[in-house]
Amino acid sequence: MDSQDHLLAEARRYGYIEGDQVWLRPLLDLPARQVGQVKDSADASLIYFAQRFSLFRAKVEDLLQKIEESENKGSFLMKALHLRGLVGSYDALGDFASLHQRLTEAEQSINLTIGRNREKNLATKLGLIQEAEALRDTYDWQEGTEKLKDLRQGWIKTGPVEKHLVDDLEARFQAATDEFFARKKEFVAEKKAMTNRVYDQYKDLIHKSEALQNSNEFEDTTRKLKQLQQAWKEIDGTLPRKQANDLWTRFRAAHNHFFERLKVHIETKKRQEQTTPGFGSGEDNLSRKRALVAEAQALLKRPMSEAVTRAKELQAAWKKVGPVRGEESDRVWEQFILACDKVFEMSALEHYMRKRQPTAEPGDPTDQTTLRIQALREFIKYDQQERDVLTDNLDKLSESAANDAFRSMLQGKIRAFDRKIRTKNDLIAMYQQPQ
Repeated sequence: MDSQDHLLAEARRYGYIEGDQVWLRPLLDLPARQVGQVKDSADASLIYFAQRFSLFRAKVEDLLQKIEESENKGSFLMKALHLRGLVGSYDALGDFASLHQRLTEAEQSINLTIGRNREKNLATKLGLIQEAEALRDTYDWQEGTEKLKDLRQGWIKTGPVEKHLVDDLEARFQAATDEFFARKKEFVAEKKAMTNRVYDQYKDLIHKSEALQNSNEFEDTTRKLKQLQQAWKEIDGTLPRKQANDLWTRFRAAHNHFFERLKVHIETKKRQEQTTPGFGSGEDNLSRKRALVAEAQALLKRPMSEAVTRAKELQAAWKKVGPVRGEESDRVWEQFILACDKVFEMSALEHYMRKRQPTAEPGDPTDQTTLRIQALREFIKYDQQERDVLTDNLDKLSESAANDAFRSMLQGKIRAFDRKIRTKNDLIAMYQQPQ
């Protein structure tokens, strides 16, 4: 039997002629239907529609072959469904039932594969979520950022899961990602704020150093600069290397400038010690300064007018005494300046009390003490207000070098108010001691 006879036999098996129409016999659950008209002859028409079936079957065979060979079988599901849908409408004569069965089996196989793949995809995405959520405890921001980029790429490349799980999985993965970057943003902001605080602390020490670099109060300034050097070491924080180096260079320059001047001053003092009669040794100078301290500390027992005059004389005498080396120099200077400050503050207090009670009797000593303590606290309040204004002005001052002189003046006034407040508090403590 040649091919034409075979096609004709197949056509007659699955179709028939009725009048001038070509019909397909009932198949599956579908009734018989017309697929075309007789053109030249009945047999020719039957063969024509049998050939059309052969073409359709070839498409099905080709698709099934591709499904069999492909790893991504799910990509062919819609094509299989499309061809199976044509079974009931394609105009041809042939064994549509067997094609329908094969396409149905292919669909079932694909769905089974898709189900398995979606289970694998679900497991993969749950693993990616766990890795992303594990980053909540990391502080290695660079590594964490790179890790999340990799996880996101893995997420994108992972195939689909069941539709009812998609939103929940996406939300969990995104929440883990958002949490990491929110923590990173907070850390960066905090680090920037800390860097700014560290920078401001260094700048403050630089400004204080530069305000002292031309001071002629060598002993007092040496002590203060050593304190600034220690404060520099104790600053907790780091800056970018170049910025830190620039700040350190400026800080060191101010200290070098002063200590070069101090070196010249010491050499000058040595020459004076060698050529000036009575210019004592370090131990002699310490003894003389201790004597001046003792006299200054006793001035509060004398009438204020005498005490103030003598305090000024002692300050002048102090400048004429030679240097004292070591920590004792700072200690004896602190004692002396505190004693003198108390005299001047006490004088101002007594002047205020006389103006407040010009004709009043002295009254009960306890009441007089209470009035003085109240007055001192009021003075401290005003001093603090003045200091706050100066501090506010200093904070608002730009970093321009043109403002250095004004900045130094403000810093000097702030230090003066600090001494005033400290001295007044010492006087209050003195008045509160049992008599």
